Amino acid sequence: MMVDLVTAPRSGGSSDVPLSDVTVLLVDDDDVAREGVLRSFRKHSVPCRTVTAGDGAEALDILGGTHPDKAIDTPVIVLLDLNMPGMDGFQFLDALRADPDLRRTVVFVLSTSARDQDRSRAYDGHVAGYMVKSAVGPQFARLADFIGKYARTQELP
Repeated sequence: MMVDLVTAPRSGGSSDVPLSDVTVLLVDDDDVAREGVLRSFRKHSVPCRTVTAGDGAEALDILGGTHPDKAIDTPVIVLLDLNMPGMDGFQFLDALRADPDLRRTVVFVLSTSARDQDRSRAYDGHVAGYMVKSAVGPQFARLADFIGKYARTQELP
């Protein structure tokens, strides 16, 4: 599912890429968590498109352009859950970093796990940040604020 939230132009950045030309790929098998993030993005007017994937394999298909229904043709930020059936978040990171075309993809972990071991392993996979779902605020409010600011200020690959 692709949702075009806001088409406001980028302001203050050095890039000519409008914010609406940034896509957030939300990789999470939990329907409730996915809907909570999407609802928060709408409520806080996060000016990015969103695409969802239910596990790492589907996310790789989307990023690689081989998914039959979903595609991303803009700079992308991945929000990645770690604990998923099928290809989990760590397996996704390993495959992503091994792919020469995708290895520079910006990934933030969004997980229920607050374990130091998971956080360390994720950073070993060169994630840009690690967020625990319970710490990002009611209805993912802090996440929406963070992603909006990140998309406005970063030059994405």
